[in-house]
Amino acid sequence: MRLAPRLCRQPRILFVGINPSLHSARAGHHFAGPGNPFYRLLYAAGIVPEPMTFADDVRLPRLGLALTNIAERATREAAELTPRDYARGRVRLARTIARIRPRVVAFVGRTAYREFVGPSASPGPGLKPERIAGAAVFVVPNPSGRNAAFPGFADKLQWFRRLQRWVEGLRRESPAAPRPGRPARPGTGPRGPRPRRGDRRRASAPSRAAPRAGR
Repeated sequence: MRLAPRLCRQPRILFVGINPSLHSARAGHHFAGPGNPFYRLLYAAGIVPEPMTFADDVRLPRLGLALTNIAERATREAAELTPRDYARGRVRLARTIARIRPRVVAFVGRTAYREFVGPSASPGPGLKPERIAGAAVFVVPNPSGRNAAFPGFADKLQWFRRLQRWVEGLRRESPAAPRPGRPARPGTGPRGPRPRRGDRRRASAPSRAAPRAGR
């Protein structure tokens, strides 16, 4: 089963999950698992202007937000994904990022980030040193209730709020940027702070550490 991404040109944030859960694939919406607080986190952090549920994920592009996964195949557990799933996903995700040119790529959970960047991925959430096709990279905690490192809603929320503040900072630095979600003319649009030398890194082979669960 496959779950279509929610994409637009030059989103302010492209959220990247690991892969769809079987529940999300059947529902036809991202982060549709029972009790998953992803959309509550978006609203509480000020990333979206009103409360949303998984059924509203189709509205995200109109708000200048995009959503996809590093692996397309839906599974009961993310541990069921294979190295081939991740290898194919890295190529597809890199092409998507280069095509839609987000300001920030926000990996939802360290597993998604590590599987794209490789063993050199720095630990923990927050802003990362890499650039992907000019986009800044940020990691927020996986909202799943199985995330033992960030068990409470408030623990996760602080990082979604930091993401929003970072994006707002980029917006203030680029006042002439096209409106979120609308097609941009070639060669226009914000790129954020210029990467330092050596910040651009190619993805290497996927980590052998198995992620705990899909979403």
